[in-house]
Amino acid sequence: MRILVDTHALLWAAADNGRLSSRARDVLEDPTSDLLFSAASAYEIAVKAAKGHLELPEDAATWLATRLPAFGMSPLAISVEHAAAAAALPPIHADPWDRVLVAQARIEDIPILTVDSIISRYEVTTIW
Repeated sequence: MRILVDTHALLWAAADNGRLSSRARDVLEDPTSDLLFSAASAYEIAVKAAKGHLELPEDAATWLATRLPAFGMSPLAISVEHAAAAAALPPIHADPWDRVLVAQARIEDIPILTVDSIISRYEVTTIW
C-alpha cells in the first residue's frame, strides 16, 4: 500500500523516541509499505532546522538524503495540481504544509501516516 508519511512521523522514527504508535511503527517497518515523503515535508524540516527550531546532527539536505532511504521512503514532488488543490481546500488546517499533504493524499488517493487530528477532518484517510 502507498502511504504518505507526515513530517513528524519521520522525525519521531529517526529519533526512536517512542512517540510513534505501534500501528505507525508497524507501517514504517512493513517491507510491503510503499512509503512516500513529500517535498513539502522536506522543506518544513529544512526551514525548521535553519531557524533553529529543529536540531539535526547534520545539515537538512544531508540528513534527508540519508534518512529517506534508511526508512525506505521515496520522495513525492509537489505538482502544480497538488499546489492548486491545497490552496482550494477549506481553511480547516492553518499549516500550509499540512494542506499540501492533504491535497497530495487526495489526488494520489493514498492515506497519510499522521497523528495530526486536524488532517483527519478533511476527506482523507489517516493512519496512526
